[in-house]
Amino acid sequence: MADSRYESLKIENIVASGAIADAIDLAEVSGKIEHCELNQKRFPGAVFRMENPKIASLIFSSGKVVLTGIRDQESLKKGLSLIISAMKGAGVKTYPEPRVGITNIVCSYDIGKNINLNKVVITLNLENIEYEPEQFPGLVYRIRDPKIVALLFSSGKIILTGGKTLEEIKRGLDFLEQKIGGIL
Repeated sequence: MADSRYESLKIENIVASGAIADAIDLAEVSGKIEHCELNQKRFPGAVFRMENPKIASLIFSSGKVVLTGIRDQESLKKGLSLIISAMKGAGVKTYPEPRVGITNIVCSYDIGKNINLNKVVITLNLENIEYEPEQFPGLVYRIRDPKIVALLFSSGKIILTGGKTLEEIKRGLDFLEQKIGGIL
C-alpha cells in the first residue's frame, strides 16, 4: 500500500551518467544517427535527443554519456537501450552492459499550506540554510544525511534534489517535515 504522506511527491527529472564504450568517434556517429547533433565549437560532446521516451543524452568521445529528462526507471532502461542500439548501428563497439547509473533525482512536493520562510530561518537558525529573498524567493536547506538539497517556497511547494534513489528523497522529506513541522 502506498504511503499517503508522499502523495504529492512527483519526480520531475532523473539524471543518469556513466560509460557505454571505451571511445566514440563523435563526428562519425553524429553523421549516422538521426537527431544526434555535434557542434564542438559550442560543446565538446554530441547531443542525442530521443522522443519516446523524451530524453536528451550527451555523448562524449571518451565513451561517457549523461542522460537527462528521465521520469522513471523504465524510461532510463528504454533510453539507454535506444542509445546502445543507435551506437551499434553507427559502428561503435559498446560495452556488453552499459555502466550507467542514476546520479541525481529532482522531485517536487506540496505540503498543502503556506510556509513562513522568515519563521523557519529564525526558529531553526542553522548554518545549512540560505535565505536571501532579494536574490531568490526560496529558502535553500542543505540536509546532511541523506545529502539532499531542499528548496522551500512560501507557497508550500518544495523542490528536493541530490538523491540517487527515491528512498533518499523520501528520507530527506521526512527529515525536513520533522524539522519544520512544528513551525507550520
